[in-house]
Amino acid sequence: MPRWARVNHKGRDCFGTVEGDALRVHSGDMLTGATATGESIPLGGADLLTPTVPGKMVALVDNYHALVAKLGHAVPDEPLYFLKAGSSFLAAGATIRMPKSYSGKVIYEGELGIVIGRRLSHASEADAEAGIFGYTCINDVTAIEIIARNPGFAQWTRAKSFDTFGVFGPAIATGIDPSTLIVRTILNEQERQNYPVADIIFPPAKLASLISQDMTLEPGDVIACGTSVGVGSMKPGSTVSVVIDGVGTLTNRFE
Repeated sequence: MPRWARVNHKGRDCFGTVEGDALRVHSGDMLTGATATGESIPLGGADLLTPTVPGKMVALVDNYHALVAKLGHAVPDEPLYFLKAGSSFLAAGATIRMPKSYSGKVIYEGELGIVIGRRLSHASEADAEAGIFGYTCINDVTAIEIIARNPGFAQWTRAKSFDTFGVFGPAIATGIDPSTLIVRTILNEQERQNYPVADIIFPPAKLASLISQDMTLEPGDVIACGTSVGVGSMKPGSTVSVVIDGVGTLTNRFE
């Protein structure tokens, strides 16, 4: 099935399907109707962009049974989530930056991302499933020491919305069954996370449906499904990859 990506080639933003080492350029709208132009661009000569430009990224907490059990938390009866700022979004291959205002631990979180393809508001689970365009890789980077810094207010959005902390891409895989996927995170060539999406508490279609009861999901929006065990800190100079076979490999350097 097609994998869709966006690139900048010689100063021009393009989108299309990934075919080997090339991008088959399309015109129109990736999410609602695209037509191949006949042009092909070598990916080696282009800069990857985030595969969509989301209005928002909704990111889940405590959405895998293994992590909930490890933390000793109750299994949630509704999705627990926060939003990542649009200014945090970063493409594959770009550099994750340590915030100038923060000197604590920065952690990686490898996750499956849901890309919304059509407007969802108060959607049934069936409608939500039909409204999912595809899936991508996410690194939900976090300034972990900020979350609980103030005992009166947990600062999830601040800790996770620094510039360059909303990493996703490199492409969107369509026509796949997310329940069969495995999420792996590789830090400096060492595997740190390896968990099945089948362990998820709220699967993608149910998740999109439930979130759409709270807020309208627009085409291009992204839902980060949450992470599982194996989260850890990165030191400047590290390279981190989120690998989901059948979806892609999202690799970035942290400085």
